[in-house]
Amino acid sequence: MTTPSAPTSVPGPRRTSVAFDLTDHRVWVTGASRGLGRAMALGFAAAGARVALTARSAGAVQEVADEIEELGGKPLVLVGSVSDSAAVSSSVAAIRESWGGLDALVNSAGVSPIFKRAELVDDEEWRHVLDVNVTGSFLCAREAGKLMLEGGGGAVVNISSIHGQVGMERMAAYSASKGAIDALSRTLALEWAERGVRVNTLSPGYFETDMTEALRGHRKWRGHLLSKIPLGRFGVPEEIVSAALFLASDASGFMTGSNMVVDGGWTAA
Repeated sequence: MTTPSAPTSVPGPRRTSVAFDLTDHRVWVTGASRGLGRAMALGFAAAGARVALTARSAGAVQEVADEIEELGGKPLVLVGSVSDSAAVSSSVAAIRESWGGLDALVNSAGVSPIFKRAELVDDEEWRHVLDVNVTGSFLCAREAGKLMLEGGGGAVVNISSIHGQVGMERMAAYSASKGAIDALSRTLALEWAERGVRVNTLSPGYFETDMTEALRGHRKWRGHLLSKIPLGRFGVPEEIVSAALFLASDASGFMTGSNMVVDGGWTAA
């Protein structure tokens, strides 16, 4: 009788004595100049990670870099659009040259929803949202993934939204883009698991950022949004940071293909 052989081990993430430790982890944060991306970039730097920052505005991303330098860090500043394949490839080449590898990508870059009824969304508006939110996320994950696969492991954290899971009127393009990110993340998780690269999705609800300012300040829509949030308030950007640190660290080493929701209870209803 043949004895079953032990399962073949697969590569895992870099292990440290403290699973949540991000000291010297090499982390690339896109959309790092404002909102949740900025909060996460500062959070990773405060946790001891080496941080690369990408945004379209050189001035805005440099301000974040200056804040990180005040914390004692030396961030890489990478200016360009995530929907530009050449710019993404150039950013990863700069990361490779500076650091020799990459431990985590936080795919945070995205554009605001076009808040209008679906029949009024024109072709250009639709394409722009999908190009940045979906194609941009794929390009960054693809190029960062190559670098992580070469190094034997890493973590991709794709920033989605609760509207990838639950509908919201007047957000057809945005919801479609975030649903696509959820599906993309699950597929990448399956493709890369055996080679040690984990891919998870982080889905925020409504936070106090520039992207949500108009809705939060609107008399009708503010009340509508708050009525959907059991905790009865909007999140503040710093409240997304711990979730991102968890997904990028070894603390989540047995998670891949998952979607972590931070929404004040919206999707629980």
